Amino acid sequence: MYTVSNKLKIGSIILMVVGALGIIGGFVSAPGTVEEAKAIVASHDDGHGESHGEDAAHVGDQSHGAVGEHSGEATHDASHDEHLLHQLQNKPWAALYVAAFFFMMIALGVLAFYAIQRAAQAGWSPLLFRVMEGITAYLVPGGIAVFVLLVLSVMHMNHLFVWMDPEVVAHDELLQGKAGYLNPTFFLIRAVIFLGGWIAYREYSRKLSLQQDESGDNSNFKLNFRISAAFLVFYLISESIMSWDWIMSVDPHWFSTLFGWYIFASMFVSGITVIAMVTIYLKSKGHLPDVNDSHIHDLAKFMFGISIFWTYLWFSQFMLIWYSNIRKRLRIT
Repeated sequence: MYTVSNKLKIGSIILMVVGALGIIGGFVSAPGTVEEAKAIVASHDDGHGESHGEDAAHVGDQSHGAVGEHSGEATHDASHDEHLLHQLQNKPWAALYVAAFFFMMIALGVLAFYAIQRAAQAGWSPLLFRVMEGITAYLVPGGIAVFVLLVLSVMHMNHLFVWMDPEVVAHDELLQGKAGYLNPTFFLIRAVIFLGGWIAYREYSRKLSLQQDESGDNSNFKLNFRISAAFLVFYLISESIMSWDWIMSVDPHWFSTLFGWYIFASMFVSGITVIAMVTIYLKSKGHLPDVNDSHIHDLAKFMFGISIFWTYLWFSQFMLIWYSNIRKRLRIT
């Protein structure tokens, strides 16, 4: 059994303290009023301040639709000022959300890889199951952290999701059309189902895995195979919808039909990379004696293959957006 060394514990604690101080500093330095937001922008005006204002105004137009078109110039400016304030207040929230989401996605990517190995009854990977199960243990605290941030967004503690603002929805026909899906109640219900399903599979599969070690037959192995195959169906559906909800809906005016695959490839290759890193580290400490170079090579092949898949999806999406923008400019001119 591997025991975390004191040096590793101290290093982890130091990093957590530094991260906590950074987050606290971000919230403390965030403006509380429109005047403070304007002062922050003015203090950074070194020749780029005007462009910052224009960018904020441009984003404000996208988020608020036609708020200022029928309300006069004063209301229009006030709306932009309010949006600028929200954008600056969102910075620490966005940093916290990205960090929480990133690390939870690593655990979720490892869980998908683990379920695939179980369902495929792969012969090379059982030696790494304990490594995978250890990494996926973070899915519980990581999932709770992300869910808490989603709940705080629904409670309007931040402005990460513009579609949660009734005033924005009232002036945006696109968001009104999506209101049946993009609404706070249904949003949280989906989050509970996704997180509950992922965590339930992880805990039950882990339980069966431990029981199999003490069992004299393969009944637990067969059951684990069946639930892993069923989980992969749930995972593919829930992961796609999760990517729409938790990432793509940050900008509800933008959408992509392959975004779920793009996020899957990202978390999958990240998860496999972490498996390889942990395995190599444990091997260097004298653990996992039966793991050999072939296991590391197999992980590296998966990393390479999924990296190419990720690149393919990224370029396909980029090329379509780039080409459509060219056509749009040609129509305008």
